[in-house]
Amino acid sequence: MNENGSQGQAPVRVDTWIWSVRLAKTRSAASAACRGGHVKVNGVRVKPAHNVRPGDEVRVRLTEWERVVVVKDPIRKRVGAPVAEKCYEDNSPPPPKREPAAAVPLPVRDRGLGRPTKRDRRDIERLFGARDRRGH
Repeated sequence: MNENGSQGQAPVRVDTWIWSVRLAKTRSAASAACRGGHVKVNGVRVKPAHNVRPGDEVRVRLTEWERVVVVKDPIRKRVGAPVAEKCYEDNSPPPPKREPAAAVPLPVRDRGLGRPTKRDRRDIERLFGARDRRGH
């Protein structure tokens, strides 16, 4: 076994490999992505138990961004980010541009006024459209 967890060129489950190279935060998230049809190996949707080998192209969509990677080293154990980057060749398109969040003015209270009164709280809830405590 190598220092990065691989055992020669033996095949490894695709969900384990996706988790090992940090494309997914958890193994269960990688398995769920496979079951949901968000993982393709060489253009074919695969189940979590599908084996990957060096040279396979893996496409993973866990968010709105699809990652396209080519397997260099099929590892089984999760490794640090610098080592993980050496286990695949990243051919992903650039991530989509993020739109800045709309600036919502927050109500400002003067210092020293203490907790909001019931009237202040109702005004704040009306401003943000919050529901009352009973969920109505």
